[in-house]
Amino acid sequence: MHVHPEPETVTALVRDAITAPSLHNSQPWAFRYVRDIGTLELRADPDRGHPVVDPAGRALHLGCGACLFALDIAALHRNLDPDVTLLPDLEQPELVASARFLRPPTAERMRLAALQPMLRQRHSSRFPYADAPVDPRICALLSEAAAREGATLDFPGPQATDTLLDLTEEAWWRDALDTERAVELRRWTRIGPRASDTATDGVPDFAFGPRRRFGRAPVRDFAAGRRLPGRATADFESAPLLAVLLTAHDTRADWLRAGRALHRVLLVATLWDLVASLGTEVLEQPDLRHELLKSIAGPGRPGPARTMWPQAVVRLGHGPRGPDSPRRPVQDVLTVE
Repeated sequence: MHVHPEPETVTALVRDAITAPSLHNSQPWAFRYVRDIGTLELRADPDRGHPVVDPAGRALHLGCGACLFALDIAALHRNLDPDVTLLPDLEQPELVASARFLRPPTAERMRLAALQPMLRQRHSSRFPYADAPVDPRICALLSEAAAREGATLDFPGPQATDTLLDLTEEAWWRDALDTERAVELRRWTRIGPRASDTATDGVPDFAFGPRRRFGRAPVRDFAAGRRLPGRATADFESAPLLAVLLTAHDTRADWLRAGRALHRVLLVATLWDLVASLGTEVLEQPDLRHELLKSIAGPGRPGPARTMWPQAVVRLGHGPRGPDSPRRPVQDVLTVE
């Protein structure tokens, strides 16, 4: 049975939903709740996109998809089950989803409510991880989490991992020589106490992590050549554990599903006391993204993997949790009518 939650409940749902990850913490979403029909709309905010590194809006849709999954978790925690329609009106491309709410949820759906405490415990950790291996059973659970959202989480073997790391370093070199990319990155970084302590979006300098001295972990340096007084250097993993999230197609709907799958993976990883960071650089260059796909779908891999599309690169391990990332106030992202 559909129900019409009170605005106070919807506000609480949105407050949980906006803990989701997004490219450079840009938070490219806006909600609209129509009380009379009990419908909550999610719209992509193109002003919070990245026209240089994400001209098609793939990463923007991943962020919105992650936000939708967080909405699911928040609603189930409150005994509500979102009935979500993706891309409900093709004449409104910014309207990426609409949801009505059912009660009661099924017992199977209610199992997801156990992830609600993880929404605020999950943070990107750009710090060195321990060289201790991750239990393969946890990796299997993460792959299962992605599969439940219609995606595939692939853990590349040593050769494919080396190729991925080489491609990431190539992307770093290109970024260092690209003025437009540098300007766009600086738009989403907050450096200095005045900027970082009052930030409501973007990546503050205290979340950059240390500069890499040795190791091959694919961690973006948000300082991008700028000196930060007091910033430490550290040795990162020499053989990082990486996973690649893939979808069968590469449409807007696939990007939204990939975002849901990505967030589910990250929350399950948090539940099992793992930390994670995202490596997006290799996916921001079309030719490098294609090379990544070829390395994953190499000889001996199953046929379907050869046609899949990389949507996210996840670094996983045991290590320190990252700091809380800033979030915009709910009143800035939710309109009630």
